[in-house]
Amino acid sequence: MVFNVRDSNLSIKKEFPRKVRVIEHVWIPMSDGTRLSAKIWLPEDAEQHPVPAILEYIPYRKNDFTALRDSIRHPYFAGHGYASIRVDMRGAGDSEGILYDEYLPQEQEDALDVLSWIAEQPWSTGAAGMIGKSWGGFNGLQVAARRHPSLKAIITLCSTDDRYADDVHYMGGCVLASDMLWWASTMLVYNGRPADPEVVGETWRSSWLERLEKTPPFAEEWLKHQRRDAYWKHGSVCENYADIDIPVFAVGGWADGYTNAILRLLEGLPGPRKGLIGPWAHEYPEVAVPGPAIGFLQEALRWWDYWLKGIDTGIMEEPMLRAWVQESVPPQVDYEERPGRWVAETAWPSPAIEPVDFWLDEKRMSELVPGEKQEILVSSVQQHGLYSGVWCPFGQPGDLASDQRLEDGLSVCFASEPMTEPVEILGFPEVTVELSSDRPNALLAVRLCDIAPDGASTLVSWGMLNLTHRDSHEFPTPLVPGERYTVTVKLNAIGHVLPEGHRWSVALSPTYWPHAWPSPEPVTLKVFTGEKTRVTLPVRPPQPLDQELPEFGPPETAAVAEREILRAENRTRKVHHDLINGVWVLDDFSDEGARRLPSNGLEYGSINRNVYTIKEGDPLSAEVSCEWTLTVGRGSWQTRLESVSTMKADVSKFYLTNELTAFEGEEQVFSKKWNKEIPRDLV
Repeated sequence: MVFNVRDSNLSIKKEFPRKVRVIEHVWIPMSDGTRLSAKIWLPEDAEQHPVPAILEYIPYRKNDFTALRDSIRHPYFAGHGYASIRVDMRGAGDSEGILYDEYLPQEQEDALDVLSWIAEQPWSTGAAGMIGKSWGGFNGLQVAARRHPSLKAIITLCSTDDRYADDVHYMGGCVLASDMLWWASTMLVYNGRPADPEVVGETWRSSWLERLEKTPPFAEEWLKHQRRDAYWKHGSVCENYADIDIPVFAVGGWADGYTNAILRLLEGLPGPRKGLIGPWAHEYPEVAVPGPAIGFLQEALRWWDYWLKGIDTGIMEEPMLRAWVQESVPPQVDYEERPGRWVAETAWPSPAIEPVDFWLDEKRMSELVPGEKQEILVSSVQQHGLYSGVWCPFGQPGDLASDQRLEDGLSVCFASEPMTEPVEILGFPEVTVELSSDRPNALLAVRLCDIAPDGASTLVSWGMLNLTHRDSHEFPTPLVPGERYTVTVKLNAIGHVLPEGHRWSVALSPTYWPHAWPSPEPVTLKVFTGEKTRVTLPVRPPQPLDQELPEFGPPETAAVAEREILRAENRTRKVHHDLINGVWVLDDFSDEGARRLPSNGLEYGSINRNVYTIKEGDPLSAEVSCEWTLTVGRGSWQTRLESVSTMKADVSKFYLTNELTAFEGEEQVFSKKWNKEIPRDLV
């Protein structure tokens, strides 16, 4: 959904308090002489009546790839009295330089230079904010920690405070097989696209070839750092929340992969802060699914007006956290709407939320500590997890988890008695287990499900832990086979109501493919029931404040830029099982379509296929393959990039291959292949 904009339910605003003019391209000089390309939306009279600035700073190509989504937000802010500035980062789009990795110190230094440049412009009051989703949400937090005097507040969406805990690389110390190679392959081909000859002139080809040659496959660096070392601490603002002394508005959705950070930021940041969590996937709340979408741009304006213009909009008098508590629904792989209601908390952690324990005993979740202790075997089933959905849904069809009855038979499940009244949870469920392993290297995956009276099983939350990281993600140690350990797996934060008559279920497994790269050997865990082995749920009683919340406005935006559909979108997500050879294949294909922008004549499109393969009983058979085809051009100038990336492992090493090929028209102008072997480090 980076290409298109869901505009069927939008309230399009065409008239604004101030008329808007657009500067299609301006060069912003960096301290080292590199120039970044920017597009600016301004009130027409900004030079006579200067305005605060709102900066979005990302690597996703303002002139084509994000042009549609930019068109609905930046003019909206400008029309309400802001300079809205969209900058392509170094090495992306029309900007000069090379993008060597995510969140490097150079990226932050460039952002500081951009903020200084903004403050010097005749249309600027000197006050600025940053807004961004995902990458732009990350660097908004990181730049806030650098304390530029012009940066007064930020809005961070779908981002994280901890690059190791919550991003596409690792989760719970496990290699995130579903996303690490996919995202690295995405950035390899994204970064390989050329600058626009109409912007940069005749140097476009030489700069393109340099970009193709010098941009590395990011996965090689990511996989070198399998522990939470200095590489991941850089850019993780949780290392010292006090570095951020400006107001932060953190936004996300339960269907997104990054929502955990919102609650941690509310707890850890020392300054003014607010949190907003809807039912949404990895998208802005005015266009996101599952709905309901909200008038998020109006909320953003209330935030900016308060902190950048000094207007008392009342936003800081409202509760610290507003969250959508989801009602129980039958399991589906996508939802247009997710029923529920808005609730609020004036502080986080909330004093109103009580931890409630259920103990695991004889495949049951019991409200009583078991009298007789049991030993329960939990064995590896390598294909467990294929129906778990994608790690970070973008709102595409097929993103969410299927009926978990397809998974429950491949794990060990513990179910509660049917609830005699509704139970609402908000926060982080936790599962604590006393266990032993028959192998020195193992993981534990946990799923929390809502079991309907008819047996349908809806995934509520999940988490996983590399058991060699049981005491530290920075200093892991092997397990001693047969020795007992007590470990706690924190599941993803969630707001959910379990209805009367439904049951909670917790499922345990030492595998979770393709989210977790499998342990090098088949594992059998032994779970010991008793007072240590329990589920802790953050139970929230309804609060009177919930009934007093004002309604959000409709999802209001500026008009979507005109576009011509050259090829429609298409998504398929299929699981294949070879019964004879015991091989399971998850084939995820996404044609994001192709479009032409009449405003600048640019045409662009992309096709992506990700294949995850594993064989029953053989963790070393795990393989990920990612293929991309991207096109960008105008008229007779047409370019195409093709990439193939693979990831495999044996007992001691990971094996990465990346191949990138570029075409001008039908002529191949570049091809390069990277091969890398990286030792496994207790994963």
